[in-house]
Amino acid sequence: MKILIGYATSEGHTRKICRHIADHLVAGGVSVELLPLAEAEGLELSRFDRVILAASVHAGHYQRTLSDFVAAQPGALAAHPALFLSVSLAAAGHDAEDWKGLDKVVEDLTAATGWQPQCVAHVAGAYRPADYDLLRRFVMRQIIARKDPEADLDRPKEYTDWPALEQLVQDWLAD
Repeated sequence: MKILIGYATSEGHTRKICRHIADHLVAGGVSVELLPLAEAEGLELSRFDRVILAASVHAGHYQRTLSDFVAAQPGALAAHPALFLSVSLAAAGHDAEDWKGLDKVVEDLTAATGWQPQCVAHVAGAYRPADYDLLRRFVMRQIIARKDPEADLDRPKEYTDWPALEQLVQDWLAD
């Protein structure tokens, strides 16, 4: 089995998530190609048995490289079992409104591109204040202060549940 893991990232945590998944799969004997979607022009999806795509949510949208990639290949993507990992800090909490918002972002992606992933998983991201510009740092500090009152707002923190992510991918493969 050969799996494409394609990703779009802004601060690098989505890439870290995808590398972790790739390492986990390779350790289990699966062939993996890890690829930033910004470098995926002309990629022939027929080389793969399955596809995992991942992107992070920023201001209610995914990176343009994700939407450009899926819009260019809706038929080829539909022919493959696909897992879409939507990475965000909103997924780190239990706020029902945040989760509705995450579902809306996925719906907007589908409406804009025509791609309906067979499986969508919301994955908690990371707080990386050193990687943000001044405005984003201010906004992110407000979000973290609300979601995680114990967090040190000057230090990075990962919210990704790595064992749960590995199990999610294993379950998807077994499906």
